[in-house]
Amino acid sequence: MDLRHLRYFIAVAEEKNIGRAAVRMHISQPPLTRQIQQLEAELGVTLFIRTPRGVELTEAGELFLEEARNIRSVVEQATERTQRAGQGRFGRLDVAIFGSAILDIIPKLLLAYKNAFPDVKVVLHTMNKGEQIEALRQRRINVGFNRILTPTPDITAEIVTTEALLLAVHAAHPLAAHEVVPFYRLADYPLVLFPTGVRPSFVDTVMGLCHGAGFVPEVSQEVGDAVTGVALVASGFGVCLVPESATVLAFPGVVYRPLGGLPAHARVDLSCIYRSDDQSPILAAFLEQMRQFSALLHR
Repeated sequence: MDLRHLRYFIAVAEEKNIGRAAVRMHISQPPLTRQIQQLEAELGVTLFIRTPRGVELTEAGELFLEEARNIRSVVEQATERTQRAGQGRFGRLDVAIFGSAILDIIPKLLLAYKNAFPDVKVVLHTMNKGEQIEALRQRRINVGFNRILTPTPDITAEIVTTEALLLAVHAAHPLAAHEVVPFYRLADYPLVLFPTGVRPSFVDTVMGLCHGAGFVPEVSQEVGDAVTGVALVASGFGVCLVPESATVLAFPGVVYRPLGGLPAHARVDLSCIYRSDDQSPILAAFLEQMRQFSALLHR
């Protein structure tokens, strides 16, 4: 039995007339009659009784009509899902996240993507830079987000945005009195750095800026992420440089101040990373959405 038999049977059953069903299916009446006869022979039952006005379903025919419609519905749904999957509109996207961008930029990007592709299931994984690279190579994730990446031949990195650096400082701290904090003043106070782990990282960016300004910072603590860093600022452990997206963190007593005297390149990137050979329609659709989102950020 093939799907054509089912379509012909449904048409005859709904029209109750082989002639009208033949017109509906764009074939002549004799071939349609033969198709119905072949179906009845295959099933070993009579599906229709001829009447002066056309045909009527037998009891077996009534049951088979219900099943045939169910099968048609399943096939149509499978066809639609397959087509949407081929267009990147159905399936699953595994996304690795890490760092301060999850506080602001990444959620906005993922929301825009979900609004555009509501039938794609987005699954988030918290992974550091090294874990993201490994998971991409093992095909456990489709895409990751991180900062300050070392070029890798099999991994493509696209910059989503670059962010200004600000100083997280306690409101009672002397530097909080400045509307714009001169960067060289950080030489006089303990500095909280993040993240620990795989290098190069944001730590190297901060240390490089300090060396460029002519001083070696007094490091109070090195911690895993921006949340912990700003929490330590609230507790009086020192001051902390953070990307702009981290300024959504509202800890008691913590304020954020722009920095003066920094070189023009003193910004930190947020990149989207993925396997260079990944031809997945879902990834392609996500990257297109990401590029549109990035363009809006830079207007």
